[in-house]
Amino acid sequence: MKTERSTQVFNVAGYLILTLISLLCLLPFLLIISGSFTAETEILADGFKLIPNDFTLLAYKAVFSEPGQILKAYQVTILITLCGTLVGLFLTSMTGYVLSRKDFLYRNQLSFFIYFTTLFSGGLIPWYILIVRYLDLKDSYLSLVLPALVGAWNIILMKNFIKSIPESIVESAKIDGAGDFTIYRKLILPLSTPGLATIGLFMALAYWNDWFSANLFITSGDKYPLQFLLYKILASAAVLKTNIAGNLSADMKPPAETLKMAAAVVVTGPIIFLYPFVQRFFVKGLTIGAIKG
Repeated sequence: MKTERSTQVFNVAGYLILTLISLLCLLPFLLIISGSFTAETEILADGFKLIPNDFTLLAYKAVFSEPGQILKAYQVTILITLCGTLVGLFLTSMTGYVLSRKDFLYRNQLSFFIYFTTLFSGGLIPWYILIVRYLDLKDSYLSLVLPALVGAWNIILMKNFIKSIPESIVESAKIDGAGDFTIYRKLILPLSTPGLATIGLFMALAYWNDWFSANLFITSGDKYPLQFLLYKILASAAVLKTNIAGNLSADMKPPAETLKMAAAVVVTGPIIFLYPFVQRFFVKGLTIGAIKG
């Protein structure tokens, strides 16, 4: 089947525009990577460049000055991300499935209370008192997992996605004698893969990038997640720059700016590899949720 010339021109123009936008989005990442290998004096004198004139690994040597601590922080972050995302997906999908069922008597009232939490919250101090005093999770891994385990927005998104599944599938399973949990496990979960991938990506990014919970609840250095450990490294570098920068020569500046770039590469690099595996599910999940919403 021959494509019309106007359609071909439109496709070529569309691909060119999308390619240009992709390159513009890629430019900041390239500047970060290049800046992490650039000497501090060159950045202070000439700013950031795509190709550094003075190539150096000093920033990465500073980040990995204690490799055992970095590896331990990686282990903590990966453990928290995996456990929090898997358990959170299980609870979120079950809640979304229940709220999507028309035969659930109080689904409208419960949906309102969940939505209400997106408008108002108890505040930081009550949240801190709940975690530390009543749940007694100070300096515990659970204090990094529980606060972001279930989110109202994720529940709403999951409910809207499950509502797009034909109700006749559930009814036929009931006729065959399947129970609610069997329907959820064998029918709803396999058919909800795009929605689960979308919400799972949101949750994984939230756990991976979280440093504030560790700042509030974690006191032991061996329990620091990666983000909080690098935050402390950057804070130490800033203090070092303030205290001794005036006593150093022009070619011996502490790597404050390059250290920020190297820390961004160390933190961002591993999570980027997650996107290719969930991209098609992510787009499909957002599209179906938006149409049904």
